[in-house]
Amino acid sequence: MAYRCMNDCLLDLEKHGHLVRITEETDPNLEMAAIHRRVYEAGGPALWFTNVKGSSFTCVSNLFGTLERSKFMFRHTLAKVQKVVTLKANPEAALKKPWQYLGVPFTALNALPMRSRFGAPVTYAQTTIDQLPQIKSWPMDGGAFVTLPLVYTEDADKPGIMNSNLGMYRIQLSGNQYVPNKEIGLHYQLHRGIGVHQSKANAKGEPLKVSIFVGGPPSHILSAVMPLPEGLSELTFAGALGGRRFRYTYRDGFCLSSDADFVITGYVYPHENKPEGPFGDHLGYYSLQHDFPLMRVHKVWHRKNAVWSFTVVGRPPQEDTSFGALIHEITGAVIPSELPGLHEVNAVDAAGVHPLLLAIGSERYTPYYTGRKPQEILTIANHILGFGQMSLAKYLLIVAKEDNPQLSTHHIDHFLQHMLERIDWTRDLHFQTNTSIDTLDYSGTGLNSGSKVVMAAAGDKIRTLAATLPDDFTLPAGFTQPNIALPGALCITAPPYMEPTEATEQVTRLAQHLLQAKMEGLPLIVLTDDSEFAARNLRNFLWVTFTRSNPSHDIHGVNSFTQHKHWGCRGPLIIDARRKPHHAPPLIDDPNIEKRVDALGAKGKSLHGII
Repeated sequence: MAYRCMNDCLLDLEKHGHLVRITEETDPNLEMAAIHRRVYEAGGPALWFTNVKGSSFTCVSNLFGTLERSKFMFRHTLAKVQKVVTLKANPEAALKKPWQYLGVPFTALNALPMRSRFGAPVTYAQTTIDQLPQIKSWPMDGGAFVTLPLVYTEDADKPGIMNSNLGMYRIQLSGNQYVPNKEIGLHYQLHRGIGVHQSKANAKGEPLKVSIFVGGPPSHILSAVMPLPEGLSELTFAGALGGRRFRYTYRDGFCLSSDADFVITGYVYPHENKPEGPFGDHLGYYSLQHDFPLMRVHKVWHRKNAVWSFTVVGRPPQEDTSFGALIHEITGAVIPSELPGLHEVNAVDAAGVHPLLLAIGSERYTPYYTGRKPQEILTIANHILGFGQMSLAKYLLIVAKEDNPQLSTHHIDHFLQHMLERIDWTRDLHFQTNTSIDTLDYSGTGLNSGSKVVMAAAGDKIRTLAATLPDDFTLPAGFTQPNIALPGALCITAPPYMEPTEATEQVTRLAQHLLQAKMEGLPLIVLTDDSEFAARNLRNFLWVTFTRSNPSHDIHGVNSFTQHKHWGCRGPLIIDARRKPHHAPPLIDDPNIEKRVDALGAKGKSLHGII
């Protein structure tokens, strides 16, 4: 069954036990997000909020909250789309097994966008920004945000739907300096297609026309976040996955998704910005207030019985984690086919995605030598750092497939141990300094600015990892609570970070103290504010280590050296993952809201038993 709109999907999910209606009045100011987080964490159903305080519209969240539910929504098309993606990655597959790909032309037919000729449901009525659900997720958020917006723009040089861009860039509806109902904020980051479109419009001295779709068939939502192969548009993918061609129309020169539940249209004028944020984001910290493009609102359209779709992001895992799992199901074969020698990658969700990327590549350059070292995987690493969203990786850890053909980047603890057994800190660290990093990562030197490091390991094991401390292990004054996070990795509680000079002196003092220690089995040391928390589980270790460190500034080592501009160390590597004064604050629940949600769970008929 092809869903024509969000309402079709919700009724189908409800019929099959994947959705619960929340009939009690719920407040979009923090309360709905708190309910969502609890239900997601418990692996619960999609939530249809039918009594939203301050708005006549209903809301849905946690739609993609489990991989099982996501597969259910696309149960009639998922396998077909996987075949299309496989063919894109490996056209020879159809020649080898043509009978398996007989349905591909029919799937491709659904991928062609279609203009609505006899009216578009989304033009049923108009409303204003303040009548939309004003959903605020975290206490320090600067206002209400759209968290599942599909932002549509066209190329000023080549207008039309086939040269369009559809991306998910957050929208601030209220707060800050925005004029109510007339202005909203449009936040987009590095390496996004909308930036090309705005640059072209700016060059012509024209405003960029923007259409923001909310809701519609769930395939539309997923298409906006898919890392699609070059030449495959988001709109064609939405049609193929939804089993229904993407329908559109034009009003006042703006493209409208006919099947969307809401469309906000407006103009972004050249160099017209206003402060946007803060916003509790997917790294587990707030992204702070910065100037981003201002969108002047033209109209707000909605269909009959429109449903507002939203999600809640925060420290992983959240619903966007489940998005990632579904994306991997669909596109797992594509990226390796684009980069020769690359077998597998994993942008680690627990570390905030972009801060940590694991990769496995081939090492085939010099099979005639007995002594092996990273060569081809360094070439692959350079390819990765120039490839789409993967170019935002801050820590890129890459190993050779030949050393362990069964190794997977998705078994993170095994991967890290494999790397730590083989890596040579005197040779295998490769830095990029003063470069661009993820906009949401505040570990660097400024917005979008920081550093990267490639850690590459190939060859035989050079050490046996320790799971316990040496019997005579000691720490200098101020350093306490040594805790093994995983074999080979030691977390230490360090004095609070105050300023860079003092921090360097502290780390130097630690490194000097450890010069004579027996640390062969502990090649990695992570300095934290709370080593017990960081070492408690792998999730904590990844989050603390990779979201709170800037490689060029925060990587140190025992017996370190610089030779011909190459930095390395002969003893353990030290990563300073303490919180720094310039870091954004972490996300913390509002205790009063949590008490209100407790009460709703105890008394509310529809919420009882699911929170």
